[in-house]
Amino acid sequence: MKKFLFTATISLAFVFNALAQDATVTINTKSGTQKIPKEIYGQFSEHLGSCIYGGLWVGENSPIPNINGYRKDVFEALKALKIPVMRWPGGCFADDYHWMDGIGPKEKRPSLRNNNWGGTIEDNSFGTHEFLNLCEMLGCEPYISGNVGSGTVKEMAQWVEYMTSDGDTPMARLRRQNGREKAWHVKYFGIGNEAWGCGGNMTPEYYSNEFRKFNTYLRNQGKNRLYRIASGASDYDYNWTKVLMESIGRQMNGVSLHYYTCSGWNGPKGSALNFDNDQYYWALGKCLEIEEVIKKHKAIMDEKDPEGKIGLLVDEWGTWWDEEPGTIPGHLYQQNALRDAFVAALSLNVFHKYTDRVKMTNIAQVVNVLQSMILTDQEGTGHMVLTPTYHVFEMYTPFQEATYIPIDLKSEIVQVSKAYFKEKEGAVDAGYRPCPILSATAAKATDGSIALAITNVSLDKSKTIEFNIEGDKVKNVSGRILTSKKVSDYNDFNHPNVVAPTVFKDAKLKNNKLTVKIPAKSIVVLSIK
Repeated sequence: MKKFLFTATISLAFVFNALAQDATVTINTKSGTQKIPKEIYGQFSEHLGSCIYGGLWVGENSPIPNINGYRKDVFEALKALKIPVMRWPGGCFADDYHWMDGIGPKEKRPSLRNNNWGGTIEDNSFGTHEFLNLCEMLGCEPYISGNVGSGTVKEMAQWVEYMTSDGDTPMARLRRQNGREKAWHVKYFGIGNEAWGCGGNMTPEYYSNEFRKFNTYLRNQGKNRLYRIASGASDYDYNWTKVLMESIGRQMNGVSLHYYTCSGWNGPKGSALNFDNDQYYWALGKCLEIEEVIKKHKAIMDEKDPEGKIGLLVDEWGTWWDEEPGTIPGHLYQQNALRDAFVAALSLNVFHKYTDRVKMTNIAQVVNVLQSMILTDQEGTGHMVLTPTYHVFEMYTPFQEATYIPIDLKSEIVQVSKAYFKEKEGAVDAGYRPCPILSATAAKATDGSIALAITNVSLDKSKTIEFNIEGDKVKNVSGRILTSKKVSDYNDFNHPNVVAPTVFKDAKLKNNKLTVKIPAKSIVVLSIK
């Protein structure tokens, strides 16, 4: 089932003991040229389960403390993350959403059946104004996903006008009538979502023609300039990217990519909390496979767009496990363990390497859905908890807009069968995917300090790494660590701090040599000055 790169027969314990030696890495602070866009740390909010209602939004009359209807505790937690961009209203929901149902007096808005996610009836009390005002309050860019699947060109064009026109136009007048005088700034606009699936079951050729048509009528209003995003591929569909680059490459500013750490779309996906060691390493290997996926899509884009004008936006990523027992089917509510924190950290480490092409990523999703930052109670009592994934994003904030520093960290590698879950159903082994025990990423932050994140995914072995720092004289190091007794540990409303950052003390700096002893199953983020 599980093996090491070096041999298929040697035992796990022996390999760890044989290779548990100090690694030496050089960090040249002058070698970086590429900035890590803050948009790499984007979020995704869909009308799905209790992401919006009960998560972001409770309404002005709720007994739960709120700021103009937004949950106060959730808002403050998101503000602390320095969220750069948030995607809305979907996801699959976007191509069933008609924006005019979500404007005007709330008591007059028609209700909506969420056909994609559990058949929930929503009252449309959270619409365009509520989302864009939230983005303004958080200081983040809105990313609107437009309805191509069941919408019309006129509907989408009018939405852009409604949001961004400051002129004496029909939709601008309607917006003012609804209480918003000044137009919003809306940069990112997605022309459809998952057009290959829930967004219309289209071929890439057919979608390319639809994109051309819709895009023609999305006119820039005043000084607002749309960054036009095409509905891109699902993970390994490289032909989709090829067709879009050939057909509409000159018309789009970016193309999306969706990649989930998931065992497949049919049958059980596995528990978020109850998993064995093989399943643990499998998940980390699966999340790291996004690097090869990005490289292959990037190669197609590089051939057609050698100047790198078109961005690759991984606007849905993260873990997808079975829904928690007792929760509403179709609401995708899952717990969040230390394992998920590793998926977040390892994925972000990969994204940092490819920001010449990867310009935005959006983890799915921000509250109560899939690999969320925050969980709120499902009983309406007003409890909230921060997940281990939230803590990774908070610890990684120094990397936003920092200059990426390439480093080469060698590590022993666990190999786990790609067909792990299918093997239980008698499928043939489909090969192995690697999971390095150690991972690290470094960047020169905007304040001149060096941000260094190190991940040790070993279940039982600490590692000592020596970093030789060249290019700048450094004198001080401080940091925090995220770890727990078990990789299945998680936070809940009764135990909110089981997995939470603490001060890290095992980093020693002398003569520009940094020695770090990183415990098993831990994530460390250091600031070196």
